[in-house]
Amino acid sequence: MFIGAAEIMVILLIVVLVFGADKLPEIARGLGKGMRQLKDATNDIKHEVTKSAKESNIIDTDVTKNVTDELKKVKDDLEDFTGSLKRNK
Repeated sequence: MFIGAAEIMVILLIVVLVFGADKLPEIARGLGKGMRQLKDATNDIKHEVTKSAKESNIIDTDVTKNVTDELKKVKDDLEDFTGSLKRNK
């Protein structure tokens, strides 16, 4: 899901046409809260899995590293997406 600047501009134009300019801050606020909840939920799951693995003495460093790498990729993708939204204030 690689979205360029032109596609983002078209999406923003459609959003403005559908919802109106006065609703954009509310929509952006909702997106921000949703992304924060997603990040918090991901961190909670990560901590619970790590805690359970430590209690059971089944921590596999390769698996843990792979999960950490995947979470970093998702985080970077989300930051790229939100970064483009933040610049278009």
